[in-house]
Amino acid sequence: MDTILTTEQFQFTADVKDKYAEILTEDAKAFIIQLHKCFNGRRLKLLEDRKETQKFFDEGNFPSFLPETKHIREGEWQVEESPFDLQDRRVEITGPVDRKMVINALNSGAKTFMADFEDSNSPNWDNNLSGQQNLLDANNKTIELIDESRGKHYKLKDETAVLLVRPRGLHLNERHVLINGEETSGSLFDFGLYVFHNTKVLMANDSAPYFYLPKLEHYLEARWWNDVFTFAEKYLEIPHGTYKATLLIETITASFQLNEFIYELKDHIVGLNCGRWDYIFSYIKKFRNHKDFIVPNRDQVTMTTPFMDAYSKLVIQVCHRRNIHAMGGMAAQIPIKNNPEANEIALDKVRQDKEREVKNGHDGTWVAHPALVQVAMEQFDKHMPPANQKFVKREDVNITAEDLVEIPVGTVTEAGIRKNINVGILYIEAWLRGNGAVALYNLMEDAATAEISRIQVWQWLKAEVELDDKRVFNYKLFKDLFDSEVEHLVNQNSIDIDNNQTFKLAVRLFEEFATQAKFEEFLTTTAYNYI
Repeated sequence: MDTILTTEQFQFTADVKDKYAEILTEDAKAFIIQLHKCFNGRRLKLLEDRKETQKFFDEGNFPSFLPETKHIREGEWQVEESPFDLQDRRVEITGPVDRKMVINALNSGAKTFMADFEDSNSPNWDNNLSGQQNLLDANNKTIELIDESRGKHYKLKDETAVLLVRPRGLHLNERHVLINGEETSGSLFDFGLYVFHNTKVLMANDSAPYFYLPKLEHYLEARWWNDVFTFAEKYLEIPHGTYKATLLIETITASFQLNEFIYELKDHIVGLNCGRWDYIFSYIKKFRNHKDFIVPNRDQVTMTTPFMDAYSKLVIQVCHRRNIHAMGGMAAQIPIKNNPEANEIALDKVRQDKEREVKNGHDGTWVAHPALVQVAMEQFDKHMPPANQKFVKREDVNITAEDLVEIPVGTVTEAGIRKNINVGILYIEAWLRGNGAVALYNLMEDAATAEISRIQVWQWLKAEVELDDKRVFNYKLFKDLFDSEVEHLVNQNSIDIDNNQTFKLAVRLFEEFATQAKFEEFLTTTAYNYI
């Protein structure tokens, strides 16, 4: 018989100082408790299943289209039409849930804003809970921010973007909350607080809570989310199918189960999105122990690289067959204010990227900065006059399992190693300070960039890969380049290495992640203990 849980069994860990009583009300805590009771055990089992799948890959195997779900892939079924306010999603802006970002993103002119509790958010307690308050205020149209030092007053315009929320992935706990002595799920915590406080106000305005769901690896994980949605709808006494989700296809295994993911969530799903950087990370991570499996410098892996192009086109084909949106990937560029020529080159890259996406058949795309909204909008307005292009079926596309895992051609260079070390350390240092969206070298980076950076160094070092100049990348060369790059960062940023404990920790963590014998699936699970 299940243990009956009461709000007394909702406990805060010792390092929680502000308990955010306006968000963590007794009724809200009771709801989180019920979500934990019903779904956390299944979540932990799904995470264990991932380990078994990894063992299969470690034996030299690749994923395949599942024989037991062939009838789903071949069946002629479709999803019902999306809600009216999610019909046109041609440009979506993304970013963390801090107050200024929420206001600026909603005012940006983008069709939607994905407010992020995941990769662009450092999940410390204040970020997460103040983020919930910010979204509640945004939905109530009361959000504002006065910056006295700059003489600025931020508030919402009359017309704003539609809000979508990305909760944390299944692998992340909320360590600040214990339920019956057990850490609860970051996914359930983020989702539960948002729907509990925002469902009724959104429905009163002819909308609803909409979500992006990250890093799913198997269709049973999509089934888990569908059951979470259904439970919450019953608990809050609203119609089944009210909550809508777009799934980020950012794991290599997900590409082999697109139809299955949609089928499991068919009453709640409205789209799939090509999460580029995490997809590359997953691709390397899953096959990291394959013999002769080497991925070149990450700058050489683009959306025109064969395995990336195949995945993008397959997403379009499957989505449009099932009557949902196929969303394109991120343009991470940010304005280069002191160099107009470099800025124009960067903007031209964005134009080319978005033109390729819309011509391929994507219904929308992502940008990371308000300055890019209009640049992306122009390409989609030019090549996609209607609200979406679900009518583009891409029946000319025939993507095979081999296409999805084709190893990219390219080189590994000293510059590529140094860049990974440099960006990886800088990102981790900022993340430890509470900043998950970090402007580095004219790009807005999130945790996915740090993940790719450290796994590439790890993989190249493990394989002792030969560089383009014929040197072997062994531990000695790694240590030489690593120490040199750390020294460069210290000098470049005038860091007091003896007194900057956060920088020292970031250096130590990156080196550990890059050289560890037992590979850490996500660097954020370890780094989370330090924030």
